[in-house]
Amino acid sequence: MSLAWFCRPHGPALLAGLAWMLCAQAQQPLPQRAEPMLAALNQARQAGCQGRPGSTRALAPEPRLQRAAERMGLGLDLQAALKAEGYRAQRAGVVALQGYASASALAQGLARHACDTLVDPAWQQAGLHQRGEASWVILAIPFAPPLPEDEAQVRADILQRVNQARAQARRCGGQAMGSAPPLQFNDQLHRSAEVHAADMARHGYFSHTGRDGSQVADRASQSGYAWRRIGENLAAGQTTAAAAVQGWLASPSHCANLMQPAYTEMGLAYAVNPHSREGIYWVQVLGTPR
Repeated sequence: MSLAWFCRPHGPALLAGLAWMLCAQAQQPLPQRAEPMLAALNQARQAGCQGRPGSTRALAPEPRLQRAAERMGLGLDLQAALKAEGYRAQRAGVVALQGYASASALAQGLARHACDTLVDPAWQQAGLHQRGEASWVILAIPFAPPLPEDEAQVRADILQRVNQARAQARRCGGQAMGSAPPLQFNDQLHRSAEVHAADMARHGYFSHTGRDGSQVADRASQSGYAWRRIGENLAAGQTTAAAAVQGWLASPSHCANLMQPAYTEMGLAYAVNPHSREGIYWVQVLGTPR
């Protein structure tokens, strides 16, 4: 995941549209041999191991991970196998074991040799492949960005989280920042953010400078926003509003930008392209009108 920030105290943008590219593949049933393996895995996961508590979140079968595990059995590494199956993961890992021929034995082997991985509650999906006594178990958190129809709700969520953050004094790295008044949402700043998010997603880059050379000040002016002060925070890879705001607050420069009391308005947009490097791109534009 990536973050970038920009702040400019004075003066002047290009408007396009928000492009969405979402990828979906039909779900297919797992091979019969994989079903008892996954059931045994979930049972061991729930039971816990080596004194660690189990996880109540059962792993869901994912045919693309199943096929990726089969590809690993043929010699591909994890990333190549996932790419070959068109599966984008927010996080993925694999456990390869030797010497466990049955489903129950495999689950016991995972509990013995990879307990932390087995009970990690973050994992959501799994794919398994066994060939003789060699086994490959892929665990993943799928890339699941917000849907286009959720954009208004996500914008409202970010605005609320930003204003909650501004309501409390905090340290942004070595800089002490006092509490700041709440921001109001501005449609022109939203359009400015929308342009840049869409362009980064469509062309797979991450920068405050647009491909046409524009900066946040140019884009804000082009959207019709007459500004006295303008700034921009970027993020990429985060799939939730909470993660985007948390990332900004954890970065001293982004945090200081977000907490700047001189800003009174905000625009926010995100754009998704699962085929790009980061998958999702966030743009927050902060402004003070003339």
